Amino acid sequence: MKGIRARLTANFMIIIIITVTILEVLLIYTVRQNYYGSLEGSLTNQIKISADLYAKYFSDTSLQENVLYNVDAFWNQSNAEVEIVDKDGSIVMDSLGVIPPVNVALNDIKDALRGETGKWIGRLNGQKVMAVAYPLKANNEIVGALRFITSLSAVDKDILNTAYIFISIGLVVIFIAGLISVFLANTIILPLHEVTEAAQEMAAGNFQARSKKTHEDEIGKLSDTLNYMADEIVKKEQLKNDFISSVSHELRTPLTSIMGWAITLQNEKFQQKEMLADGLGIIAKESERLTLMVEELLDFSKFVSGRVKLQKAEINLPSLMEHIQKQLTPRAVRENINFDVQYPEDLPNFFTDANRLKQLFINILDNAFNFTSAGGWVSLNVEINNEGFLFAITDNGCGIAAKELPMVKEKFYKGKSSRSKNGIGLSICEEIVNLMGGKLEITSELNQGTKVAITLPKGERFYG
Repeated sequence: MKGIRARLTANFMIIIIITVTILEVLLIYTVRQNYYGSLEGSLTNQIKISADLYAKYFSDTSLQENVLYNVDAFWNQSNAEVEIVDKDGSIVMDSLGVIPPVNVALNDIKDALRGETGKWIGRLNGQKVMAVAYPLKANNEIVGALRFITSLSAVDKDILNTAYIFISIGLVVIFIAGLISVFLANTIILPLHEVTEAAQEMAAGNFQARSKKTHEDEIGKLSDTLNYMADEIVKKEQLKNDFISSVSHELRTPLTSIMGWAITLQNEKFQQKEMLADGLGIIAKESERLTLMVEELLDFSKFVSGRVKLQKAEINLPSLMEHIQKQLTPRAVRENINFDVQYPEDLPNFFTDANRLKQLFINILDNAFNFTSAGGWVSLNVEINNEGFLFAITDNGCGIAAKELPMVKEKFYKGKSSRSKNGIGLSICEEIVNLMGGKLEITSELNQGTKVAITLPKGERFYG
């Protein structure tokens, strides 16, 4: 979990650092713009006052005369460096007394001589400055320009101090956010850690271990899924144990009979012709029953591992129904059960695996006979509907309890009835129906009877 915690914390921190950095840059940029804008506005107001003063009181004389006799009037309004430029762009007066020998008309001066307010930020005499230029007018004619220049060192220092404050606040925010990120990462990691510990216990074989659900989120769903998996494993393990116990018992019964009669017949006292015939008959019958059980187990193993392939061919359904009726009628007579098979005479041929289809019907009919008492009835009805062929096997036997009904098709499930066998018959039937692309549905009421409805599609080939 350390790796996930580190990755989550690192991802959180990357997002936070990027966000804080962007905000810091925007804040510092905004502060700089505000400082520069405020200074520019102040210089602009001051220069406009001086220019208006010139237009009102000094425009009667030439610019050169005003420079000689009234120059103080230009810089009384500001602490900035003041320059006066004639209409040719030459500086005729500088409050610092530094006048370049050549024409140094800059963009801000050019703008002012065109009647606009000129602005410029750059380096002058080795320091960063801001300059604002404004036209000087006499009788509505531009006679020159007034230029205010101020150093930006103090402003930049204030901006830098403000930036340091913002950066310090940003670092504090990043630190606090880092602590919160670790906490948030733990809110994900700790539940995952609990789920992992529960999964490790289950992997070690302790299926009684359970994951504690803390929140209704994806981790909570994972916890529920893990617990459900453990419950299903326990249930399947119990079913498997019951199945093994049941199969062991059923295998032991014919083996006991075979062994008992074999030992008996070895004794010369019991080797009369009649006794030999009875004993060998029982041995043959029990061997056949044992073979059928082993074949059923092998069949079940093949179905579960997906190694069964259907051997499809065209079959005549009426002939198959007639064969099933003839095969099971002697048993029905012997057990005093009314067995009836109903199907339309014009049933079309069906393209499927005849042996597996027969196995399917025999298994379900065998269950119906097993759970129907003498004097009862079992029926097999065949219909054709829009979905395909519908085979309904119905009886009026003991039925299935409502709480057992959802589980009767599960692998290894053996009902509580003493007539239940090894619990794989219906599982095999379900596998056969699934291979054929159909569906098997069971409805039942206790002491009323059971109905098994099998729907099989007509398939890729359908003969009329």
